[in-house]
Amino acid sequence: MRKVLITGAGTGLGRALALHYAKYDYNVILTGRTEKKLLLVQKEIKARGGDAEILICDVTEPASVNEALKQLDHLDVLINNAGIGIFGELGSYTPEDIEQIMNTNVKGTILMTQRFSTLLKQSHGRVLNIISTAGLRGKSNEAVYCASKFAVRGFTESLHKEWENKPMKATAVYMGGMNTPFWDESDHVSDPASLKGPEGVAEQIFDEDDGRPEIFIDK
Repeated sequence: MRKVLITGAGTGLGRALALHYAKYDYNVILTGRTEKKLLLVQKEIKARGGDAEILICDVTEPASVNEALKQLDHLDVLINNAGIGIFGELGSYTPEDIEQIMNTNVKGTILMTQRFSTLLKQSHGRVLNIISTAGLRGKSNEAVYCASKFAVRGFTESLHKEWENKPMKATAVYMGGMNTPFWDESDHVSDPASLKGPEGVAEQIFDEDDGRPEIFIDK
């Protein structure tokens, strides 16, 4: 059975991706820091006849990533979905805010890709980096968030070059805002309910997950 590992799989797009890949006979490895949320997603998948496992992992901690790697001997798809956003004028950010955003969005993506690329090479697999349109253009009150997403874009485009003659592939995924718990602790978006749901985004990502360099949900 094909295996997909999804970071940040407990809510939002991560949950939607997990449900969709499981629907098409992938063994889904649900990763995140909060076991309770992952257990709920696992229960949903199993209730629908799918197959899912839970792997507690903090993508910002090398030791945690290394321990997660030890638990797997095969992987076809890695989806770096875990990410956070803190929004506001540049002067409002604390050093801790900046560190948290960059550690999760950039460092976490790099660490997971670096460590799990050995398994992807063996399976001729692929990594999908969930970037968002914040990696395509700057946005007001999103300076640090955009900086992190531009970094992941540069990382992914560099993988296109570095892996050009290797069996694994990297895909950059660009989508706009969605109605997910991502906005629960922010007033940056006044009406999250007006945004599209993550289910349709997950479906398009799955349909276009064939190793192509880029997937554009929105531009």
